[in-house]
This record gives sequence, C-alpha cells and structure tokens, in this order.
Amino acid sequence: MLDSKDQITSPAPTKTAVANGAAAAANDTDTRQVEVTVLMPCLNEAETLAICVTKAVASLAELGVDGEVVVSDNGSTDGSQEIAIAHGARVVNAPIRGYGGALMAGIDSARGRYVIMADADDSYDLANLGPFIEQLRAGNDVVMGNRFRGGIAPGAMPPLHKYLGNPVLSWLGRKLFDLRGVKDFHCGIRGFHRERIRELRLCMPGMEFASELVVRASLANYSMVEVPTTLRPDGRTRAPHLRTWRDGWRHLRFLMVFAPRKILVWPGAILTTIGLIGTAALTLGPVSLVSLTFDISALVYTCLAVLVGIQLFLVGGCAKLYGHTEGLISENQLAWWAKWLKLERCVVAGSILVVAGVVGTSIALSKWGGASFGDLDPRDMMRLVVPSATAIAIGVVIWCAGLFASLLTLRRVHTPVLSTSATAAASQDSTLV
Repeated sequence: MLDSKDQITSPAPTKTAVANGAAAAANDTDTRQVEVTVLMPCLNEAETLAICVTKAVASLAELGVDGEVVVSDNGSTDGSQEIAIAHGARVVNAPIRGYGGALMAGIDSARGRYVIMADADDSYDLANLGPFIEQLRAGNDVVMGNRFRGGIAPGAMPPLHKYLGNPVLSWLGRKLFDLRGVKDFHCGIRGFHRERIRELRLCMPGMEFASELVVRASLANYSMVEVPTTLRPDGRTRAPHLRTWRDGWRHLRFLMVFAPRKILVWPGAILTTIGLIGTAALTLGPVSLVSLTFDISALVYTCLAVLVGIQLFLVGGCAKLYGHTEGLISENQLAWWAKWLKLERCVVAGSILVVAGVVGTSIALSKWGGASFGDLDPRDMMRLVVPSATAIAIGVVIWCAGLFASLLTLRRVHTPVLSTSATAAASQDSTLV
C-alpha cells in the first residue's frame, strides 16, 4: 500500500466530535483505533466539503459510533484542507494523483476497523450511515450502496449514465464475475472491512479503482451485500472530475483485463474448434447442408476463424500470466498456462505448424510445376494453399506468444542497495585484503 503521512493541524475539537472520534487528532502520534472511518477523497472541494464532513460527524454521533472522518487530499489549492480540519475531519496527504490514489492513501491511514467511502460533493447521503455500519457489523466484507433502490433525484445522474453506462457496466460485471448481489456496480458510497481490503493490495490510481475493489473482492470470495442509498445533485458549481467516455472506457477495459478467461480464452477456444472442424471438412471437398453447399469461400473463413481463435486464446493466456506477475490475480489455473506457454514448447509447436505449412506449399508448387506452371483447377489448389498458409501464420503467432509469455514471466533479482557508509566500509575491507 501507499505510504502516507498524516497532516494534522486541527483546532480544539468540539464536544460532539470528541465523543465520536471524528475530530482531527491533536498530533501525528495519535494512533487511537476507532470502529468506523468515513473516508472522502478530495481535490478542490471547498464548496461542498464542509457540509459533507458535518453530515458524517453528525451521523456518527447520532448512531453512537466511535469513529472519525478522514479527508484524503489530492493536492487541493482552494483551502479544502483547512475547511476539513475546521469541521472536525482529519486530513491526510495523497501523493499519487487520482481517485484511486486518494482512496488508497486514505485507507492506509484510516484508524477504523471499517471504512465507509463517499465522494465529497454532497451527492451521497452521508447523514444516513446506519445501514452500512449495520451490515458491516453483521460480518460482511463489502457493503455496496444501491442508488436505483434508494432513489435518484431528478438531475442527479445524467441520462446516459442512468440508462446506459451504469446498467450496462453493472450487467457486464455481474456476468463476468458472478456478482449476482450487486446491481449498482459503480455506486460511489460503499463500506468495507479495512484489513480485508488492504489484503487485496489494490493498485489502480484512477476512477477504475471502484471496479477494482468490487472485482478483486469477488475473486477473493469476499461477502458482499447492497443497501439502498439516495443520490442527489451535487452541490458544486464546477464540472465534476468524472469524464463520461474516458472513465467509462477505463472501467470497461479494467473489467475485460480481469476476465481474460471469459473474454478471450473461451471465445478463442470455441472459435478455433469450429474453424478446425470446418477446415478439415472443406479441405476434403465441398460440404452440403440441406440446400446449401459450402466450398472454397467458406474454407477461407474457417481458416480465418482458426487464426483469430488461436490469437484470442494465446492473448488470454498471456493476460493471465501478466495479471499474476503484476499481483492482480491469484495462482488459480496459472500452472497450466505457465507450463504450456513456455518459449521452448511454443517454438516446437510453432515450428511443426510452419514446417507443415511449408510442406503443403511445396506440394502445391510441385503440382503447378507438373502442369508447366500453367492454369490449374483453382478449387483443388486453394484447398491445399489456404490451409498451408494458415498453418504458417499460426506457427509464427505461437512463436511470438511464447516469446512474449517468457518476457512476462521473467523474474528480476533485486540486490540490496548499500548505504554510503556501508559502501565505504566494504571498499576499506577490500583494500585490506
């Protein structure tokens, strides 16, 4: 996780804040543990930060919860830090820019057993934290808010987000990661068990952090539930940090990267199988089905299906290896890929296919030469030339996949860096010897 130093210069806390642990600590040495941390990422939120902090502090007080409010600041220049401290929050510095960077720093610095994160734009109902705390106390690892069940005020969500972006991405997330209980995949207010989430070693610095948290919690078999929450128009006069198409694509890309088996491997395997069956049948001659006859044109496309399918399959395997190397996915089903995508195996398999393709091409050239390089029946020649060319292409693709996979699985040896004094001492010892 990120290393962040708390920046705490709070005035004397109010009686309510002290009672609920929500006031800023008197100094950096305060390590008091609390039950709930309400975490808000912040970048120039001076217009709405005060009301958000006040609502969170009041909600903790009303529920009788020992908690704190933490504002993870991403480099605000509008005085947001001072506003947060003045209203009873603790401010921490988030050195890595971005929504995810701010949240990671805040989670790392949180003192609560549970963390409830929400935007600092006054769009989420921070005055009603009870349902989240209740479900966290019940033992759930992640508690998601559901805006569609709780109510979306007019003008709170753009129609493109409400009717296309959120429903489509939420549906895709449920299908790819078996998240049956999560209907609002991208709700910005959610609670979680701090240590359980830290164990996931989340690393996405941008808006896709929201997807990463849910996806990796699901892959780790964490328990997740939803509670209704409301959404109202935010109180800012400036444009939101969220960019519809850019951040929507980043979320979609993240979902695809984390599901290579369903997005790449299985479609590739199915396409390859269909292509191989079709190619084998059409190489022998035309195939008739009911009133349709498939011939050379169909053979070209079955060979294309084999080539595309093999590439999807191999790219999916490389994606799994990359995900493991970067610590994004676990070792489940990794041994098979590590074994069969070794460079040596890929070189052998690719060479066999290339040789087979060259042999087929040589036979075709021999037939052409036997006819004094004159005209031949194009159907007979295509049945030999097209599969031969496809075999050569697939062989080269497998070579490249093996090379790429070997690069992904290389392990660097990290040598310790000696301090200046240690280096000098080592140098002195060597001269004595």
